[in-house]
Amino acid sequence: MAAYQTVVVGTDGSDSSYLAVDRAARIAADSGATLVIACAYHPARPDDVTKAQDELGDDVAYQVVGSTPAEDSVRTATERAKKAGATKIDTVVVDGEPVPTLTKVVQERSADLLVVGNRGLNTLAGRILGSVPAEAARKSKVDVLIVHTT
Repeated sequence: MAAYQTVVVGTDGSDSSYLAVDRAARIAADSGATLVIACAYHPARPDDVTKAQDELGDDVAYQVVGSTPAEDSVRTATERAKKAGATKIDTVVVDGEPVPTLTKVVQERSADLLVVGNRGLNTLAGRILGSVPAEAARKSKVDVLIVHTT
């Protein structure tokens, strides 16, 4: 089997997602692949953020704020990826839902591996809102690596 050429990894700025970035970066470094770090976001009104914090808690609600945190997330992820040995790194910040965004990035970049963290697989929020790792694995047309990050 040939080495991966393009690896896409999703991040939401959480510590858990950065562990997935670290793993994806090591894979990209080992295979000489391009690493594409993707982050989906939604612009949110202040009252939407407050409602999300009330319903989901601060540890999940940060995922619904606008592009500045998303851009910060991919910047931090890029720094981590470089430390893990990745040399060819691109970033993508997209207004949208996580799984459709990752699917689109994989397709647009002709990626052959998608890497996501396992956060959300067994959480209450994951059961209510849907698990990004599980949905990504179901819908992906390429290999998916779900990194144990919790």
